[in-house]
Amino acid sequence: MRTAQQILADSAVIAVVGASRDPFKAAHGVPLQMQQYGWRIIPVNPTVDELFGERAYKTLADIPHPVDLVDVFRPAADAVQVVRDAAAIGAPAVWLQLGIVSAEARRIAEEAGMDYVEDRCLIVERAAAGLTRLG
Repeated sequence: MRTAQQILADSAVIAVVGASRDPFKAAHGVPLQMQQYGWRIIPVNPTVDELFGERAYKTLADIPHPVDLVDVFRPAADAVQVVRDAAAIGAPAVWLQLGIVSAEARRIAEEAGMDYVEDRCLIVERAAAGLTRLG
């Protein structure tokens, strides 16, 4: 299994389940900052059409191209289904944001052969490793 920083280094396209239009929420600020450092962010939110200048999708299954990482901004109880959905689309890795922990989600990810991170923040890990996808 790759480390959190290896997953970020290897990923170019991140689907963000629970991405928010509210600029005061981490589910908005974190993906926006990742986008500003060069990652392509694909918002997954059934209540919006566009976020971060990208088309938003209702579900992971609606995304018409591969994603490298599924980032989860949903409660732990929802994470189990999100990980199942991520496995169904062939995502190689799943990341549960800070404060989100699920033994069942971890088990599903491991059984599907996916890399799995929980209770960690993308921007903290990006900054700690000094990662960027900008030219």
